[in-house]
Amino acid sequence: MTTFWSLYVTVLSLGTIFALTWLLLSTRRGQRAEQTDETVGHSFDGIEEYDNPLPKWWFMLFVGTIIFALGYLALYPGLGNWKGLLPGYNYLDTDKQTPFANGQTGWTGVHEWEKEMAKSDAKFGPIFAKFAAMPIEEVAKDPQALKMGGRLFASNCSVCHGSDAKGAYGFPNLTDADWRWGGEPATIKETIMKGRHAVMPAWAEVIGEQGVADVAAFVVTNLDGRKLPEGAKADAANGAKLFAANCVACHGPAGKGTPAMGAPDLTHPGAFIYGSSFAQLQQTIRYGRQGQMPAQEQLQGNDKVHLLAAYVYSLSHGDKQTEEQ
Repeated sequence: MTTFWSLYVTVLSLGTIFALTWLLLSTRRGQRAEQTDETVGHSFDGIEEYDNPLPKWWFMLFVGTIIFALGYLALYPGLGNWKGLLPGYNYLDTDKQTPFANGQTGWTGVHEWEKEMAKSDAKFGPIFAKFAAMPIEEVAKDPQALKMGGRLFASNCSVCHGSDAKGAYGFPNLTDADWRWGGEPATIKETIMKGRHAVMPAWAEVIGEQGVADVAAFVVTNLDGRKLPEGAKADAANGAKLFAANCVACHGPAGKGTPAMGAPDLTHPGAFIYGSSFAQLQQTIRYGRQGQMPAQEQLQGNDKVHLLAAYVYSLSHGDKQTEEQ
C-alpha cells in the first residue's frame, strides 16, 4: 500500500489503542477505593446500583488485552507496511536462504503455509520419491502407500467423489470397472495430473423433442436392457436410427463408449452419473452435460499424484490383487 494509507492505518490503530488506554486509566482514577453502601442515584424497576469500583481483576483484564494488542502489532503485520518483528520469516529456508514465492519477507498467512509445506516436503519427500520410482501396480499393494494415498484422497478428492469414492450426482464411482477415460494405471495418473474436460452436446435443436425421447428409449431398452416406464411415448426403433446417425461417433456403434474422448459405455449402469431413468436420460440428451476434473499437477506434484493414482487403482482392483497375493 502507499505511504499515505500505511500511515493512516498505523495512526488509526495505535491512536485507538492509546485512546482506550487513556479512557481506562482516567475512569479508574476517578473511582473510590473503598466499598460503600451509596448508590449511583438511579433506579430501574426498583433495582439500584452501588457506587463501588470495578474489581481489580476486571481492570487487569483490560490492561492485559491492551498489552496483547501492542505485542501482536509489534510481532505481526498490522500497522500498514510494517512487516513485524517475528523471527524466521526473512526466508522460506533459513539455511539455503530460499526466498518466499512472492519475494517478500515478514509473516503472512501465505508465508506460514509455505513454511509448513516446505517442512512437510523435507520430512516426507523421500518417502514420496521412493513410491514414485515404483510401478503404480506395485505401489497399490503396499499398505503404507495406500494409507498415504487414502489421506491425499480424503483431503483433495472426497469432496467430489465422496469419502468412500463411490461418487455422487455428476461425479463417477471410482470403485467399479466403469472408466470414462480408461482405467489403466498410467491413464488414471494422466487423468489426475492433467485433469479432464468432457462435453456432451445438447441435441434438442438437432433431433427435436420427440427425437430426444426416442434416443432415450433406445438407450434404455436396447443398450441398458430395461423397460420403458408405462405410458412413455417414444419409438426405440427410430431412436436406434437417430443414435446411429448422431451418437456413434463418440459412443460407438454398440454404445460401448470411447475412452479417448471420455464418452462412457452406455451398456453399464456406471455410465449414467447424471441418472439413468428415462426422464433423466432425456434431460441429458436434450441439454447436454459438461464435466471437468481439475488438474492436480501444480497442486500435488508428480510424487503425490503417483500415490493418488495407486490408491484409486486399488479401489477397483483390490480383490484381484488380494487373490494374486
